[in-house]
Amino acid sequence: MVRLRKRGEELRQYILEHAEANPKNFISLTIQKYNITRQAVHKHIRMLIEQGALIRIKNGQYELRLQEEWSTTIPISGKTSEDVIWRNQIAQRIRQLPDNALNIWQYGFTEMFNNVIDHSESKTVFVGIKKTAYSTEMFISDFGVGIFNKIRQAMNLLDARHAVLELTKGKLTTDPSRHSGEGIFFTSRMFDKFSILSGDVFLSHNYSNDEDWILENQENQNGTWISMKLINNTSRTTKEIFDKFTSGDNFGFTKTVVPVRLAQYGNEKLVSRSQAKRLLERIDRFMIVIFDFHEVESIGQAFADEVFRVFANQHPHIEIIPFNANSTVMQMIQRARSHDEVESK
Repeated sequence: MVRLRKRGEELRQYILEHAEANPKNFISLTIQKYNITRQAVHKHIRMLIEQGALIRIKNGQYELRLQEEWSTTIPISGKTSEDVIWRNQIAQRIRQLPDNALNIWQYGFTEMFNNVIDHSESKTVFVGIKKTAYSTEMFISDFGVGIFNKIRQAMNLLDARHAVLELTKGKLTTDPSRHSGEGIFFTSRMFDKFSILSGDVFLSHNYSNDEDWILENQENQNGTWISMKLINNTSRTTKEIFDKFTSGDNFGFTKTVVPVRLAQYGNEKLVSRSQAKRLLERIDRFMIVIFDFHEVESIGQAFADEVFRVFANQHPHIEIIPFNANSTVMQMIQRARSHDEVESK
């Protein structure tokens, strides 16, 4: 009996997931996945409708019911506190979520809202929440200087794309006396989907494939718009994410993953030492650095030599790990590393 109940709960969770992701064919997907009849699927759909999780649009078409839709504009002043906003306006609207999910939301919201207070120079901030039986999404939008522009100016970087690359490494802050530079890095990795739109650059991180995407935006976005989305019944915890990027006995933020493709502009290849040095900026703050070469088709000899021989020799205490590298990229990395072996013989 318990086994059947668990199977039913799993099946209904699958329906909710695909009612969001594949609203036009989630019924057929459920039939294929669980090898059951259409009538059996509709039995579970009726149950979800009764629970207020689904609504019927028309014959054979359903969608997730919005259980919470709320937004407000909050004035920013010297007395504005992110923990007070969380406690008085946000937590009560998602309090039905499991404790681990609430902990993630508290961390993510307070970190992002505090960034608005301390960095944006915005006089107001828009906050919105959309919640269904499957997931919750939150939006935080300010009307200030823009996060990528702020980083670019404060660190004298090339452009907004360069600022994004630095942001994805972690330990980046324009105010080190008040911030550790860890908030956005860890927040982006706690949620199923995390996105930032500012200026003409859009950055998105997906937990499912642990990938960062950067796109050029057609229209210039004033200020900074942030979206965070989390599956309600996630088993993830804040501790799990912190531990993933912690090594050694000091429990500090010592490990990072750098998406190498973010160092590319358009269709250009990664061939020069200047490109490599840009990729390596601030990497010496970590003990373990994983360079993710997903979607990088090839790299040049000078680029590989700068990262995997020159920098590695200058920083022997840092473990440098190539990841998702194809055979062409790995061949160039191995060539750079083998140069020292040849020289030493």
